[in-house]
Amino acid sequence: MRRFTWFNATSLTLGFAFLYIPMLIVIIYSFNESKLVTVWGGFSTKWYGELVQNEAFLDAALVTFKVGLVSSVIATILGTMAAYVLVRGGRFYGRTLFSGMIYAPLVMPEVITGLSLLLLFISIGLDRGIVTIILAHTTFSMCYVSVVVSSRLVSFDRSVEEAALDLGCTPFDAFRSVTLPIIAPAVISGWLLALTLSLDDLVIASFVAGPSATTLPIKVFSSVRLGVSPEINALSTILIGIVALGTVTASITTKRAVVRRRHEQQMAVQAG
Repeated sequence: MRRFTWFNATSLTLGFAFLYIPMLIVIIYSFNESKLVTVWGGFSTKWYGELVQNEAFLDAALVTFKVGLVSSVIATILGTMAAYVLVRGGRFYGRTLFSGMIYAPLVMPEVITGLSLLLLFISIGLDRGIVTIILAHTTFSMCYVSVVVSSRLVSFDRSVEEAALDLGCTPFDAFRSVTLPIIAPAVISGWLLALTLSLDDLVIASFVAGPSATTLPIKVFSSVRLGVSPEINALSTILIGIVALGTVTASITTKRAVVRRRHEQQMAVQAG
């Protein structure tokens, strides 16, 4: 039976074309000499130079990365703690409410979340800025971290942790020395997901950001509304390059880890 038919090949080709041809067009026109993004005027890299000298984009990028790094770290810590309570906490009063509060932001429309946080910050008198963006991003991204870490804790072999407790470890030492290293890939995945969500967020940030703090998605969106600039194409190309480099690096690292693990297993079998 043939698994890879012409229908599958056609669907796969159309799907990849729909996803990557627009990105390819953006990359090509980022080297356009003409200021008109739809008219090719020759090859040039001047828009990258102007992008580097654009302080507004640089400031927005700096704010975005600051918010992303801080909020993802806080969200990872809180999300891991929430996942541990949900999986290991057993039955306790308010568990259903706690679980619902963890999963609610996953299905809540971003407009509702942003508006709710805006009203909260106004009611407590907190000026909108970097702090409010960090709090907002931490609020919704920690839920994604909790889901990722919970899925790993559910399949975790607790006998290893119990063995550490039998050998004299305290519950905290057992978690730090045994549980955390084993679930570390899930924790890192949750951190990367939280960082990606923070860097990509536009709707919620537009509610809670103030005049003193503008993220890169907000800056790009406001610039595109006035017309697509070649600098936007250059910025998009740089972001595509960063994402592609990170993806390839992660893929190579994972593949090497799998090969190393298989080699160690083969050596263990031969030694046994």
